[in-house]
Amino acid sequence: MIEKMTIQHIQAVQHVAAISWHATYEGIIPKDVQKAFLQRAYSTQHLMHRIEHSHMYVAVEKGDIIGFANFLPVRADKKVELAALYMLPSKQGQKIGTKLLEFGIQQLKPDAIFAHVERENLIGRQFYIAKGFQMTAEFTEDFAGHSLQSITYEKRLV
Repeated sequence: MIEKMTIQHIQAVQHVAAISWHATYEGIIPKDVQKAFLQRAYSTQHLMHRIEHSHMYVAVEKGDIIGFANFLPVRADKKVELAALYMLPSKQGQKIGTKLLEFGIQQLKPDAIFAHVERENLIGRQFYIAKGFQMTAEFTEDFAGHSLQSITYEKRLV
């Protein structure tokens, strides 16, 4: 089941974020950089801000949070950024990410959706390609002092 994230979900989302980040970025982003990012981006205060100022959805299975998605507000050009989509590694490949993606699209009704994916995140890249996203840009970003090669994927919805 997909539902809107509430403050009661914060600890579970922090847990999913930590496990999925370490699994996704093992060998791509140094562990100390991951740890610093997770402490900042998934702090209780920052997640409270996300709940209030963006669109956070959680995937719930048997009462447990197994994944989440974070959509930024729809922009003036009717595009929305999918800022985060993470699943427990044991739940990947079970269409839960697809359900989170589709739920956000249904709720927000954008004309297009885009996401930035680290080049070496092959699971993420394959997910977006399978969902009909097209690569629209490549760029290098400074991620807490670590250089990342990222790709923007976009999908027109209208």
